Amino acid sequence: MAHEHLDDVKHYLLDLQDRLCSGLAAADGRASFQEDSWEREEGGGGRSRVIEHGAVFEKGGVNFSHVFGAQLPPSATAARPELAGRSFHAVGVSWVMHPESPHVPTSHGNVRFFIAEKEGESPVWWFGGGFDLTPYYPVFEDVVYWHTVAQAACTPFGDNVYSRYKAWCDEYFYLKHRGETRGVGGLFFDDLNEGSFGECFAFLRAVGDSFLDAYLPIVERRKGDAWGERERDFQLYRRGRYVEFNLVWDRGTLFGLQSGGRTESILMSLPPLARWEYAFTPEAGSPEARLNEYLVPRDWLHEADQQTGA
Repeated sequence: MAHEHLDDVKHYLLDLQDRLCSGLAAADGRASFQEDSWEREEGGGGRSRVIEHGAVFEKGGVNFSHVFGAQLPPSATAARPELAGRSFHAVGVSWVMHPESPHVPTSHGNVRFFIAEKEGESPVWWFGGGFDLTPYYPVFEDVVYWHTVAQAACTPFGDNVYSRYKAWCDEYFYLKHRGETRGVGGLFFDDLNEGSFGECFAFLRAVGDSFLDAYLPIVERRKGDAWGERERDFQLYRRGRYVEFNLVWDRGTLFGLQSGGRTESILMSLPPLARWEYAFTPEAGSPEARLNEYLVPRDWLHEADQQTGA
């Protein structure tokens, strides 16, 4: 039963990787993804696809991996200690896009499936994933659009699904040492095994399939906006926060390293350039200072309704 599920999910994820790369490369218009396959000594492997020096994307990657082994890594059992010692399969697709223009947001997403097995007991399976948006010069209408697509993906699965996973995203992508969110959020879910396998798998597909619909229109609207050295410097400074989150707080990075995954693929999520400046404070009233208004959890869709009187 477990491996029947695994094959179905793996087939979907490989196809999703293909579709994401096709859509993102078309949006870039100049660069294409280069594939690099790898194998893991303990079991499994993956195919990493990276795009660099494009017309839109300075660096990005869409990675597929399927790793398995005799024992789940500590990062996978921290919240579920009863699974410690079980063998496992972990399969997923993860993507991060770092545009060159400071006006085009960075974006990240992933969808994943785990099976934990123990002789004499039924396999334990669960899904996780989501997507989030990290703008540097945010536009309210873009943020509302992003969350509108996220809500639409969730609506067929229950009235409270979007609000639940939106709040989880705000909580997860939070830099505790900085007191700010990584960006304007989106969706985050983990340990999903409520209801049937089919229902959970359908939700995973809804999230994965909605990413391009959420992201590409924002890319298209902002990629032509003018920018200069000031905007670039601020983008690189804010990219430093992205690096801090991925290396300090992100459980996916930790799982990849603890499970013996390919380091080059795991750290693909980092931007090609970033900078740190001691005690930097944007000028009051500047476009850079305005970003701080967006780095707190907000009910974007409710705010939009209030503005339109809906």
